[in-house]
Amino acid sequence: MPAHAILHLYELSIPLFMVVWLTEFDVTAATLGGIVTAGYAMWGLGAIPGGKLADRYGSKRLIAGCLVGMGASFLLLSLSFDILVMAIALVCWGTAASVYHPAGLTVISKGIDQQGSAFAYHGMAGNVGIGLGPLIVAVLLVFFEWRLVAALLTVPTFFVFVLTVFTEFDETTAVTDDDRSESNLTFRDGSILLFTSAFAVIFGIVVIYGLYLRGALTFLPGVLADFRLFERVVVGGREIEPSQFVYTWILLVGVVGQYAGGKLIDRLDRTEIGLGGALLALSALSVLFVFVADRGIAFLLVLSVFFGFVLFMIQPFEHAIIAEHTSIETRGLSYGYMSLGVFGVGAVGATVTGVVLTYFSMSVLFVLLSGTALVGSGLTAFLYFQY
Repeated sequence: MPAHAILHLYELSIPLFMVVWLTEFDVTAATLGGIVTAGYAMWGLGAIPGGKLADRYGSKRLIAGCLVGMGASFLLLSLSFDILVMAIALVCWGTAASVYHPAGLTVISKGIDQQGSAFAYHGMAGNVGIGLGPLIVAVLLVFFEWRLVAALLTVPTFFVFVLTVFTEFDETTAVTDDDRSESNLTFRDGSILLFTSAFAVIFGIVVIYGLYLRGALTFLPGVLADFRLFERVVVGGREIEPSQFVYTWILLVGVVGQYAGGKLIDRLDRTEIGLGGALLALSALSVLFVFVADRGIAFLLVLSVFFGFVLFMIQPFEHAIIAEHTSIETRGLSYGYMSLGVFGVGAVGATVTGVVLTYFSMSVLFVLLSGTALVGSGLTAFLYFQY
């Protein structure tokens, strides 16, 4: 849980540092954007080999290595005085971060019987990092120089690394004797086995969710700021963006959504029922945004609560459904492909959203997002009836 929170704290600290880097390194937004994209791209691309390594060497070693890699990368970042070193540090961070989700989700699926609750708590910790991480970094940047802030972020990472190394646990508690007898597959054979099974449909669902998640969250602060309800206000001589607080509120509500989703998994006969229902609800909420946008602050805040709740409620369902439809020998690899789908392919959602907002309108965007979630719900129904 703390490792997951730290991962997302690092992830969302980078956009805040970018504001400073534009001036510090005297680069264009296009150049800086390309460098940061390279770092984030490694996060998605490295997930597949990371998943295979989790299957072969175990999750504990990879999580410990991930923490060392992320901490060392940010330490290098704090020492960078030219754009090349900064770029190397970000690419190293993305490479180290890429192994976390395959390793973390694999150890939950293999080492814990109550997987629904475990996925919920794990996701909640991630949402705490997503919601509070940027706030913590923003406050630190008010008082300290950015290099010192980058170095300070390595301190909690060190303590979690020590905790990981010295904590003893069995990574295969939930694995049966039949599962233990399965032989190791090559990367090629494991991939063929996955994509000739129910996982092929699950991967489609994961990609759709990734497109929705990245597309919605990337531009949501700007979309909310366009509502007349969230016009800038001046407090103490400074302009405040109310939309930023609503955005943070949506991310933190996701903590409750993660918990609810995980608890439902342990109570439902089929995970597909919860996942399909959540995607259907997300589709309906997307359309409602168009109609409720200007009907008053109360309506919009309530809708935002439901939106954040359902959006992140989906994650533990996806993690659990992969565990249900894949074998132990391909578990790490399957979560590697999941990370590629969400963080790699899903990144395209930001581009699509930007194009729609540029050439069309906010209403068109939410209708498109609604349709995306609806397709995901349809694929979940297909999975339910066919597998």
